[in-house]
Amino acid sequence: MVIDDLSTGNIGNLNPKAKFYEEDINSDIEGIFRKGKFDLINHHAAQINVRASVDNPIYDARVNVLGTLNLLHFASKYDVKRFVYASSGGAVYGEPEEFPIKEDERLNPLSPYGASKIAAEKYIITFANLYRMQHTILRYSNVYGPRQIVKSEAGVISIFIDRILRNEPCLVYGDGKQVRDYVYVGDVVEANILALNCDSNIFNIGTSIETSVNDLVDIFSSILKKEVAHEHVEPRPGEVFRNVVDFSRAHAEINWQPKVKLRDGILKTFEYFKKISKS
Repeated sequence: MVIDDLSTGNIGNLNPKAKFYEEDINSDIEGIFRKGKFDLINHHAAQINVRASVDNPIYDARVNVLGTLNLLHFASKYDVKRFVYASSGGAVYGEPEEFPIKEDERLNPLSPYGASKIAAEKYIITFANLYRMQHTILRYSNVYGPRQIVKSEAGVISIFIDRILRNEPCLVYGDGKQVRDYVYVGDVVEANILALNCDSNIFNIGTSIETSVNDLVDIFSSILKKEVAHEHVEPRPGEVFRNVVDFSRAHAEINWQPKVKLRDGILKTFEYFKKISKS
């Protein structure tokens, strides 16, 4: 059973066997809970754009905080047993002093988006304690892979691919030395499956490998066997400069670790977008 307002989602990606409801998670979705009688919620619906959260923090909070609260309210009312939540390892920690970042690091967001993800986490833990609901919070680093949307600044790899295929220069914000931790979507899917059968916990889901935006340009140049056209533009406020997470807790508790190397994952993603651009 899938609930999605299709604001960014693609109905073509839906499993044809799934029951689909085109709804906003802030709407009155009690009827879905009443009919569904399901035991698990895997909550990935979100406003994911950091820049948009700075420009319109009220909308960001409505989706990420109140939307989550709406789901929790009905989850508690209809005795849902487990709540899995996609949080952000890239936004909730801010700029810590030690790397890679562990889950018990102080939370210090630099954007309304990061603050909204923390607030949602706190509500989940509160409801889990009140109603004896198992919960798993997955703090993703930068997820990339086939089917990633290019409408948001959150997916730099897919955005680069889109611009390359359009013969447009890739835009590098600032000096390009910003560091991120890129994790392949297939590895993230595996983490979600493992999260279905574990004790309540918070897990970083990333690679613990630092990659700068300039490194990404070099990887694309290597794949294409030519220098990728790119230009530097003004940096954007609200974004962290360095982020890389420690996944050792996930490895120890649910036996998860990343398997796809970055260059291999980028090549798979590039081939996917190249194929659909020709269809």
